[in-house]
Amino acid sequence: MVATQTALWVVVLLVVVALLFDFMNGFHDAANSIATVVSTGVLKPTQAVAFAAFFNVVAVFIFHLSVAATIGKGIVEPGIVDTHVVFGALAGAITWNVITWWYGIPSSSSHALIGGICGAVIAKAGAGQLIASGIWKTVIFIFISPTLGFILGSLMMAIVSNIFRSTRPSRVDKWFRRLQLISAGAYSLGHGGNDSQKTIGIIWMLLIATGYVAAGDKSPPTWVIATCYTAMGLGTMFGGWRIVKTMGQKITKLKPVGGFCAETGGALTLFLATALGIPVSTTHTITGAIVGVGSTQRMSAVRWGVAGNIVWAWIFTIPASAFVAAIAYWASLKLF
Repeated sequence: MVATQTALWVVVLLVVVALLFDFMNGFHDAANSIATVVSTGVLKPTQAVAFAAFFNVVAVFIFHLSVAATIGKGIVEPGIVDTHVVFGALAGAITWNVITWWYGIPSSSSHALIGGICGAVIAKAGAGQLIASGIWKTVIFIFISPTLGFILGSLMMAIVSNIFRSTRPSRVDKWFRRLQLISAGAYSLGHGGNDSQKTIGIIWMLLIATGYVAAGDKSPPTWVIATCYTAMGLGTMFGGWRIVKTMGQKITKLKPVGGFCAETGGALTLFLATALGIPVSTTHTITGAIVGVGSTQRMSAVRWGVAGNIVWAWIFTIPASAFVAAIAYWASLKLF
């Protein structure tokens, strides 16, 4: 199939909108990468965002494009996606991201995008055109990723506390201020590796649908990969400060040792999910890890009311973004 010249301007516009989503993803989810390292005082906010952005971009050289393949080819049946579906999906995801950013709620950009895709596809052709295995894999990890983050974060904290139980707190604090730079870098690497690929996947989906890329290609064009990772890094550079406060201060109070354990547990979870090609929420993952670290000290160290509000945002993300996406899909039929 050869894309028409008329479709070209629409494709260019949608690629720009997708990159805007990618930028907002970095902006919205910057808190996931830097909240702990800022809240523990290891880095100043400006230093932290530059640090995180660097590792977001470096991730392009580390991870295989498994997550991009899931988004691009594993969510919707071939032949269903068109420019209206992509517009609806992006509109739903961006709208939900703006709302949750404004209220300082650490929701999932990843699941907002999945919800957007589902909503637009259902509006066009019904739920039967969604690929169940891809959807369920993503939905199941809504629960697995924070649980795994919780387990690994609390396990790391228990191990570290046992190893350093006889060491002076001031010395432990000094050591883990340095070690937290490694864990924060690893988490930012995992964040960039998983989240940038989601936008790569939707642009790939768009290019296949409009005939600019063959459906049989095993990877998207290099320019798509480069621009998506760059957009993510730039978004992180600007940071989402409203959410940093919630993630780093309101859930539980963190010291450098706790920050190190939360970031390490979260990073391991993201590395595993990315290797399996599963688009997970970096927000869910780091929240679970932070709660896990806090709970090892004492259950009252975790502000469960704040954590509960975050969980409600997780539950509503996919249906809310799907609803907006469906409306945007119908509106786009009138626009182009």
